[in-house]
Amino acid sequence: METRPNSGFKVILGSSSIARKKILADMGYEFTTMSADIDEKAIRKEKPEELVVTLAEAKADAILSKFRSNENPEKDEKPTILIAADTAEAIIPRLALDEIKEDAEPRLLITCDQVVVYEGVVREKPSSKDEARQFIEGYSGGHCATVSSVVVTNLKTGMRKRDWDKVEIHFQDIPKQVIDSLIEEGDVLYVAGALIIEHPLILPYVKEVVGTTDSVMGLPIALTEKLIKEVL
Repeated sequence: METRPNSGFKVILGSSSIARKKILADMGYEFTTMSADIDEKAIRKEKPEELVVTLAEAKADAILSKFRSNENPEKDEKPTILIAADTAEAIIPRLALDEIKEDAEPRLLITCDQVVVYEGVVREKPSSKDEARQFIEGYSGGHCATVSSVVVTNLKTGMRKRDWDKVEIHFQDIPKQVIDSLIEEGDVLYVAGALIIEHPLILPYVKEVVGTTDSVMGLPIALTEKLIKEVL
């Protein structure tokens, strides 16, 4: 993996999302992961933009609490950027000693969340296969939108910046057998709105994306970089 030039910091990503991990790797960061243990269903907001930002902030607080209580098994590696999203998986590559200063301390905490909006209704992860099927059938020949949030906190100064990004996705008709295959495979059960536009089964039926694909995949690159710069 190619490291980001002159980054000088390590990243912790709080997501098991293959898409988010690929995006972060493509951005040039080496990273570990940390979980955000919150009850997402207990946090409700009327507007999707408010919901995703509030959830991302709740994840930031939860991960920060865990990090500071030394529950992080990799605490001795002294990460300096912490990124979290909606789920977690322990994937812990090491940085070479010359890639991070010995006295480095945590500096940034980045958290994310995403929902899908369909006909004005917020969709989070489907609760069952039947709900996932209902979601995907609704997209067939229609459109939906993703609303993705990023929250960045400077752990030294306490400065916190937050924002969200919205992308519209338009679909051609999705054949029933394709939907059946997606449900049987099961990956769509673990993502907001049962929506994975980069999936090889669904990609041929994506007519248009109004916005960036990385945002749809859960980690808007431009927004993430912008907020990092604002709190440094």
